[in-house]
Amino acid sequence: MSTVTLNKVCKIFGEGELAVFALRDVDLEINAGDFVCLSGPSGSGKTTLLNMIGGLDRASSGEITVNDQRVDKLNKGDLAEMRLRNIGFVFQAYNLIPVLSARENVEFVMQLQGIATEVRHQKAIDILKEVGLSGLEDRSPSELSGGQQQRVAVARALVSEPALILADEPTANLDSVTAENLMDLLRSLNDEHGITFVISTHDKLVMSHARRLLKMHDGKIVDDIQQR
Repeated sequence: MSTVTLNKVCKIFGEGELAVFALRDVDLEINAGDFVCLSGPSGSGKTTLLNMIGGLDRASSGEITVNDQRVDKLNKGDLAEMRLRNIGFVFQAYNLIPVLSARENVEFVMQLQGIATEVRHQKAIDILKEVGLSGLEDRSPSELSGGQQQRVAVARALVSEPALILADEPTANLDSVTAENLMDLLRSLNDEHGITFVISTHDKLVMSHARRLLKMHDGKIVDDIQQR
């Protein structure tokens, strides 16, 4: 079963002679439970493609389907709802709310979903334990290491049990040991829960953990490698 399908997707920035093709007629199918890495040099289109899948930016042309919903057809409000219910995001800069504790950051998505206080409180504690942060629930982001902050971000992405998680350069600000631990965590979550991951990266360590490696160049997918 496909979680993500792209058909002839283009993204153009600018107009006329200044137009730049960030994506060129991209066709892609990602199956449920897959663990995909997008690799390629800066400017190859990795982050743009991730943003298209997540509905964070609009395609210039083409069709994008995520969990049987045509993302390219949704209005702004429906896009926000789709992201809230179906997609978890992990960003390079963590994007945690500095005035909230680790637990409160994880609870924030559930609060937006209207989940009752006691339920979201317990779910946040449980998911933080699962990502190895038991006992650190009440610490603010500034009291956590970079690796711990990224684990909070992963917990926040996971807690609403999305079918799909998108991660943009998740190891970019981490040392090699912390990055290895994070990737082991993501692969175990993929193996145990069947969550589909799509990750953009320059990091060879991240690529080595992928089941499927998509190499990009000049806005196109130039290689599609099944690894394990």
